Amino acid sequence: MTPDESASEREGGLIDEPEVREALAAADRGGVAAVVTAHPSSPLAWAELADRADSEGNAIEAYAFASVAVDLAQEQLAASGWQPGAAVPWSDEPNRAYLRALDAKRRAAAGLGLDAQVSRLADELSSADAEAPARIASEYTPTQVITIVTADQLLAQVDATATTGDQVAEPAALDAAGED
Repeated sequence: MTPDESASEREGGLIDEPEVREALAAADRGGVAAVVTAHPSSPLAWAELADRADSEGNAIEAYAFASVAVDLAQEQLAASGWQPGAAVPWSDEPNRAYLRALDAKRRAAAGLGLDAQVSRLADELSSADAEAPARIASEYTPTQVITIVTADQLLAQVDATATTGDQVAEPAALDAAGED
């Protein structure tokens, strides 16, 4: 507590952004850009946008979005007393935006063939928190983009196949010896 009995500022970490987390949780894949527009200084929103671009195979966009997230996060961290190369603990949830952005930028750099960047970013991520790469891989690895098919669309496909598909011949009747 500070002398005026108010809670002290967190030291060496990113600002918690509960409103951004809530907006991201409510957004669909296409809605992440709107969250970034509403919160343009949020490293978390930009990191999420980078992960989405990466999951869709857009390495250039992922690299650009992750670069913005890393820059914004480093500005916030520096304002709280952080020095480049210092630890940024995964255990402090707001810091995960920075760590995820570093990893998204690393993945995008790999996709673009920027080998020197890949190595530098991997080292930076590992020095920020040695456990972060494994945590990100297990908790935040982008998923494949899949087409969502509604039940009505599936039934329409089944009905179309049933009426236009190849007719199946009736099985031949077998005699008592098991021959036709």
